[in-house]
Amino acid sequence: MKKPELLVPAGSPEVLKTAVIFGADAVYIGGEAFGLRAKARNFDNEQMREGIAYAHEHGVRVHVTANILAHNYDLDGAAQYFRELKEMKPDALIIADPGMFMLAKEICPEIDIHISTQANNTNYMTYRFWYEQGAKRVVSARELSLKEIREIRENIPQDMEIESFIHGAMCISYSGRCLLSSYFTGRDANRGACTHPCRWKYAVVEEKRPGEYLPVYENERGTYIFNSKDLCMIEHIPELIDAGIDSFKIEGRMKTALYVATVARTYRKAIDDYMESEEKYRNNMSWYKEEISKCTYRQFTTGFYYGKPNENTQIYDNNTYINEYIYLGIISSVSPEGTARFEQRNKFCVGDEIEIMKPDGNNMAVKVLAMYDEDGVMVDSCPHSKQIIDVRLSGQPEKNDILRMKNRDLA
Repeated sequence: MKKPELLVPAGSPEVLKTAVIFGADAVYIGGEAFGLRAKARNFDNEQMREGIAYAHEHGVRVHVTANILAHNYDLDGAAQYFRELKEMKPDALIIADPGMFMLAKEICPEIDIHISTQANNTNYMTYRFWYEQGAKRVVSARELSLKEIREIRENIPQDMEIESFIHGAMCISYSGRCLLSSYFTGRDANRGACTHPCRWKYAVVEEKRPGEYLPVYENERGTYIFNSKDLCMIEHIPELIDAGIDSFKIEGRMKTALYVATVARTYRKAIDDYMESEEKYRNNMSWYKEEISKCTYRQFTTGFYYGKPNENTQIYDNNTYINEYIYLGIISSVSPEGTARFEQRNKFCVGDEIEIMKPDGNNMAVKVLAMYDEDGVMVDSCPHSKQIIDVRLSGQPEKNDILRMKNRDLA
């Protein structure tokens, strides 16, 4: 039984390091152009070079997105981008557009090319087509069932890889072809600038009564008719492997380090446990489900994997995330006396009960005993984001541990 790759998103250098530390086999990142997450912080050239080197030092592969649907005016810039990537030596390029594919193949043929889900890959003939062009891997369209993926696996070359999304946000449209963002705001989803209007509240207009907006009530807050739940396949690792999926892909290049660490660590343990024994995997299911709910999410669904989704796949009454835990920061160093230093991301106070989240899967509940600012002055709280803070805790943290705290608003 082949062990699947765990492919984790990284929208910034900090998140890349977190993904590597918390269990990724590979990460996918984007540059400042030519990827489909324009609102993510993304990587400039120097950050990308450093990120690739860091990942490779830790035995982790790096895939770089270049999956826009290009216009004529994109092509010269894309060619220059591929020349720069050739020197950086990522492990793969993720591409959707045939023109971009041809450029990459011409300029950096030594780098593997993976075909993005944006190319709408729904059948084994499409996979064969891309294989004959020289692609190593194809990312399946999110609309495929496990049955369809299994059929693809049976009808493509053995050395061709299948990558599939197994966790994260779902698009209402056919693998990203939604036109709402472009129509409402002029920001093109196929060029990385989606404003996510699928999460907005809508009313209905009847054809013969123009201008008369009819609210559609699910409850007093209205209805969000395009708003999908988030995909989560943590309970279905055996079926994903049995279908022949080579790479398990997590969605989320705009997510926080806490989200990436939580999801990466949970799937890492689930995959490793299952490869050891199915009994161990089944016995630890409650832990996986508890941990995966500690990252921000919208309610979970299995998407299209078991057939066409039903009404339970949508959220009609709100567009808000469930946020059970708050991200405080990542420990950058620990003094000989045991004081931990980190860049703080959310406010907390002396006396608070927080949690140390360790890469090996352990969680440690601790109390904040003391707090100091960057000048060594004792303070009671840290209200300003990105302060450098030193803390003494009732338990011993280590470098690269994450600090998080239960959301008081849900208490």
